[in-house]
Amino acid sequence: MTTSYTITLKNCAFFARHGLHDAEEFLGQRFFVDAELDVRPLQPLSDDAIESTVDYGVAFQEIEKIVTGQRRYLIEALAQEIATVLCARFPQISRARITVRKPNAPVPGVLDYVQVTVDHVV
Repeated sequence: MTTSYTITLKNCAFFARHGLHDAEEFLGQRFFVDAELDVRPLQPLSDDAIESTVDYGVAFQEIEKIVTGQRRYLIEALAQEIATVLCARFPQISRARITVRKPNAPVPGVLDYVQVTVDHVV
């Protein structure tokens, strides 16, 4: 029998400068990230060992490095990079579902945010 479970990091907030327009790079804004990570532990959970699972503190730091790092024109590309890096860093992850929200997207209308979700299956 194989055990699997999902670790969720919800509404991680970062200040960054992603976007297509020059003003988005100049002004920057907050971005919010959700990461749903499907995990197959490397050892039985009864071993109670951090090495068998995804250290969500480290996962958060990886997400932060990516979001606050190199500028991306598309939040789609940003979400994909997060998923790819997390899956490479933690071989226990079988699927990473990454959502990036951009509350101040430059659209001619009133909205709460623009959101993109990428599903990355290993």
